[in-house]
Amino acid sequence: MTEPLRCRPPAIATVQVDDANVRVTRWDFPPGSETGWHRHGMAYVVVPVSDGKMLLELPGGQTATAEIKAGVAYARAAGIEHNVVNAGDTAFAFVETELKHLIG
Repeated sequence: MTEPLRCRPPAIATVQVDDANVRVTRWDFPPGSETGWHRHGMAYVVVPVSDGKMLLELPGGQTATAEIKAGVAYARAAGIEHNVVNAGDTAFAFVETELKHLIG
């Protein structure tokens, strides 16, 4: 898939663990930054490191917003497609753990 031209700065992804079972990535989002459009090929768990406000750009031009709270985890199934944008005025970060044995 070709990614469209980016108008926002990229979020910063730092892979911390990548073994046979999991990939753990810390995502740092300066204000206004984005992940870029992507599809999750594995089920995953997100643990916010700090509070933040996300704009989720979804298939078909839909959008949603979500507030994340430090230490409050959530999980999603494989197959989710979106672009995650920091919609707040302050930076936030989360740690994403992808589960390699729950591939979609």
